[in-house]
Amino acid sequence: MSEVEITGIVALYIFMLAGFTGYEIISKVPVILHTPLMSGSNFVHGIVLVGAMIALGHAEGFLEQTIGFLGVILAAGNAVGGYVVTERMLEMFKSSEGK
Repeated sequence: MSEVEITGIVALYIFMLAGFTGYEIISKVPVILHTPLMSGSNFVHGIVLVGAMIALGHAEGFLEQTIGFLGVILAAGNAVGGYVVTERMLEMFKSSEGK
């Protein structure tokens, strides 16, 4: 095996391990903690957006620029959608006396 194949296999292994670990952690979170967890994950979505913008900035070919632009659009939508959902979830905790 070449070094590139080994690196790809290791990256795939790390990705699968991270996915499994994330699923196991999230599935054990109590319902009352989902809102703070969602707010914390929005921070990660912002980092993904910054990474997508950096990747787009280093793109040279048309295909790379297209994929980078798509990544920026999807990451921005993910971050904005996360904040919208968090805001709606926080509205549920406000008292109805003020309305």
